[in-house]
Amino acid sequence: MHLLAPLGLVLTLAGLFGLGACIWRGVRIRRSALPPAEVHAALHRLIALNLASVGAAAIGLGLLVVGLVL
Repeated sequence: MHLLAPLGLVLTLAGLFGLGACIWRGVRIRRSALPPAEVHAALHRLIALNLASVGAAAIGLGLLVVGLVL
C-alpha cells in the first residue's frame, strides 16, 4: 500500500513526458517538407503514442489518488 503513491507519481510523470514527446514530434512532422500523404501517415502513427501516454497518465493519477486516500 505504501508504494501506490510513488508508483502513481512515476507513472503520471512518464505519461506527461510521453505527451510532451508526442507534441514535439507532431510539431517536427508538421514543419517537415514531406508530401501531405506522408505527413498524414506519420501523424496517424503518432496517435498510438498519444493514446498510450494519456492512458499511462490517467492510470498513474488514479494510483496516486488511491495511494493518498489509503
